[in-house]
Amino acid sequence: MPGMRSGLNLDNPVLAAAFRSALLHQGLAALLIFGVLALLWVSVREWRPATMAAGSPGGPAGADTARRVLLGRLARGAGGSDPEPSWRMLLRIGFGIIWIFDGLLQAQPAMVVGLPSQVIQPGAASSPAWVQHLVNWAGTSWSYHPVQAAAAAVWIQVGIGCWLLAARRGRWSRLAGLVSVGWGLIVWVFGEAFGGIFAPGLTWLFGAPGAVLFYCAAGGLIALPERYWRAPWLGRAVLAVIGLFFAGMAVLQAWPGRGFWQGSPRDGQGTLTGMVQSMAQTPQPHLLASWVRGFGSFTSVHGFAVNLFAVVALALIGIALLIGAADPAGPPRLASRPRLILLVVIAAVLLCLADWVLIEDLGIFGGLGTDPNSMIPMALIIVAGYLALTQAPARIGVIKAGARLAAEAAASSGSAVAAGAGVALAAEAAAAGPGDAEPAGSGDAEPADRQPTAPARGRPGRLSPGRLAGAFEAADARTVLAAWALGVTLIGAFPLAAAASNRSADPIIAQAIDGSAAALNSPAPGFSLTDQDGRPVSLAGLRGKVVLMTFLDPVCTSDCPVIAQEFREADQLLGANRRNVELVAIAANPIYHTAVYTRAFDQQERLSGLPNWKYLSGPLPELRRVWHDYYVAVQVIPAGGMILHSDVAYVIDAAGRTRTVLSFDPGPATAASQSSFATELSDAAIKAMGSS
Repeated sequence: MPGMRSGLNLDNPVLAAAFRSALLHQGLAALLIFGVLALLWVSVREWRPATMAAGSPGGPAGADTARRVLLGRLARGAGGSDPEPSWRMLLRIGFGIIWIFDGLLQAQPAMVVGLPSQVIQPGAASSPAWVQHLVNWAGTSWSYHPVQAAAAAVWIQVGIGCWLLAARRGRWSRLAGLVSVGWGLIVWVFGEAFGGIFAPGLTWLFGAPGAVLFYCAAGGLIALPERYWRAPWLGRAVLAVIGLFFAGMAVLQAWPGRGFWQGSPRDGQGTLTGMVQSMAQTPQPHLLASWVRGFGSFTSVHGFAVNLFAVVALALIGIALLIGAADPAGPPRLASRPRLILLVVIAAVLLCLADWVLIEDLGIFGGLGTDPNSMIPMALIIVAGYLALTQAPARIGVIKAGARLAAEAAASSGSAVAAGAGVALAAEAAAAGPGDAEPAGSGDAEPADRQPTAPARGRPGRLSPGRLAGAFEAADARTVLAAWALGVTLIGAFPLAAAASNRSADPIIAQAIDGSAAALNSPAPGFSLTDQDGRPVSLAGLRGKVVLMTFLDPVCTSDCPVIAQEFREADQLLGANRRNVELVAIAANPIYHTAVYTRAFDQQERLSGLPNWKYLSGPLPELRRVWHDYYVAVQVIPAGGMILHSDVAYVIDAAGRTRTVLSFDPGPATAASQSSFATELSDAAIKAMGSS
């Protein structure tokens, strides 16, 4: 996968400084968004008087308000101050914290260079070619724009996490779940290579089917409408899917010929032993490393027993979850075996924790850990499924209690509104508790007695200042925080989209290899040479055009062909501006410098078709004078017959003045570095056009 590597060190100081600067500037933007939203919210609530004329107690709107107040108070009085079920709260808060933690892990300096080459590429190495091709596209985008992509990943994940924590219910909360699903799928496909499900070594022990797929599952559950929050079938469905997954993983783990039944066979390490011992080499706390090494040693000796335990545990947990979730009697008879299901859930969580510590090695150390791996997210979903299953019967009792309260209120006061509330709650109880009705108008539902009821002026359905002001007035603090979290997410999403659409590498890579370009404003030394076709060319004759000039050895097989291709790519990047630019190379070989060699070099590097390309040569004394004037050192190495010369590029404006000098050592000569040098060169040419 050639696009993955930038060829730079993980601790490159230029990229690390640029990454810190990007995070700082985007962090200031996030604070600015928060300040603006908070100021608008406070200002609107202070300056816009609440208009309650249309919601007076005597009118129809007042009756509707009273009914919503009664319904809200009955539901909250019977079920507590927070109507959000505990399973959903667990997923929302748990995965919100995990997303933020993942974002902080992405802020590690090594991520800028190391993520595509040392995380994404190894994860896709054993997958089919079409998966590698797909993943390479994303890895190339990252390696071409490492600072931009790394900073974007930080803010997207921090924003999603804050959004999940802030938006407790309503449209904002459901949208946060959907965004979590969307970003999770992107990471699962391009970052985890589909979680390795197409690779031959797929196993639950190593985190299959990928941690982020569980993020997606949690986001999908969070995005469910409120009428499904306490549906009895929801918990059964979650546990049934988890049970089926565990059973399937048990079969896969038991499959012969995959290396899991051997600890240390004669021809090398077993699959599990190799994984554990490789994780033990990761820089980490000594205590954890000793645990992992000890388990690796135990597995190498007792590989068959370890795999047998894993197969049996996965199979028993899967079958038990399927049996518990498929109770045909439904919620009323669930009380006969909640303890059994609870024990199975505890066993599953403990198995996940053991795997997380001893095999996955927590997944966060070494400077390139992107997430805590799949066991913690999986355990959260298992516990959430259990809570959804066991709390569904209790919800029916809550609704029935609310119906009784409404009936008592109607009997004592004769209120038609209370009677209507009782009928609504009774119908909800009969339907097995679909959930609380969501108030229209607020994304993060406020109590009904706090929502303004005055209609906004203007045409219905049209966005107007009055409607915006009304929305700010009706919003609570959680809604404002959710809107801010959306802004933080977009701070990362927009630059990442721009990076993905830009196929030219960021010049920061070239600067990280050779340093920043030197800006000058001095007359360029003149010369008079001949091009590859024997035509005389002088610097004075090129006046009126920007000249991009370098020095190349026509028989070189290392740096010079790379530099030539960087010039060729710079010409493509210039587009229509290329008609105002001349690409000039001067022979830098005191032995092989005639037109025969320069023409052969042009044909080899596909430069003959460029109308503005000139490869100049001439008598050796004239060449030596030009080398001297442009500070190019040319040295012959007798032992190997090699020529050493300076790798440099000059940008000369249309008036014949040197504007920029670039160190042009191609360094690792990767696709990213070549594109970066070409971008730096074309940018310098465009800048020189403006300064002429």
